[in-house]
Amino acid sequence: MTREDTGLTFFAKNADTCPVCETSFRREDMRTGRGRTIAGELTDELRRTYEPSQKYGEVYPLVYPVVVCPQCFYGAYQRDFFEADTSALQRIEADTDRRKEAVGKLFSDLDFTEPRRLEEGVASYFLASSCYDHVPAEYSPTFKQGLACLRAAWLCNDLHRKQPEEHYDYLALVFYRKARFFYILAVDHEQNGTEQLGVGGNLGPDLDKNFGYDGVLYLSGLLEYRYGPKSDPERRAQALERARRTIARIFGLGKASRSKPAAILDNARDVYRQITAELGQESDPEQDAGGA
Repeated sequence: MTREDTGLTFFAKNADTCPVCETSFRREDMRTGRGRTIAGELTDELRRTYEPSQKYGEVYPLVYPVVVCPQCFYGAYQRDFFEADTSALQRIEADTDRRKEAVGKLFSDLDFTEPRRLEEGVASYFLASSCYDHVPAEYSPTFKQGLACLRAAWLCNDLHRKQPEEHYDYLALVFYRKARFFYILAVDHEQNGTEQLGVGGNLGPDLDKNFGYDGVLYLSGLLEYRYGPKSDPERRAQALERARRTIARIFGLGKASRSKPAAILDNARDVYRQITAELGQESDPEQDAGGA
């Protein structure tokens, strides 16, 4: 049965060909304008919320950015989907059975030939994270895995609000922890030259504003604070100290700091102070910025 056409999306007139399995499919995109999206508040995770509209109801733009082949479940952001090199595509093809089995354990009725639900949205980011495991460093795969996991966590929370009996909040926690790992690793790779975030495209984390490198620094610290391991107090303190130094780098000096978006500076200052309080210390991010 075809899912109801809500007028929110459309399928491309011309079919694309999957570079992995050569299946032809039509990509789904979201329409813009005519009150389809009514921007709400920005969360402290830098996610844009949207108010339901009378005509279209609830709207989730994050469901659509990942292109997914409906046959082999190769998934990647649109700018990368057709650009991966031959060796990466070969590795992705060899991993097809494992990838399909893994996502099937999360959702048993996925269909990427029909208008996407939240379930396909979560699955698309899971598949992208899996496929970027096989992509070389020049595509910034580590950051893109972190971004995919963070967005998957957000959509899992949306699913949990709709279906609280399905325990999608637990799945959200799993994705948040994965996002934490990849964001911290992406910052490390940027610092040691292994991968460059600048070639990663829009660093988001959401679609309406690119918070750039500062956003990555902020989220790496926030995710460590909220979702890092807490069972070992000594290791927890070391991780928080590192997160605090990372966030302090956002502030820089003088005008360079004041010109940055308030959403970054205000949220970063709040998280910095929460971390400092847990460490039992007193400090100010602007004062620490020079030594970060």
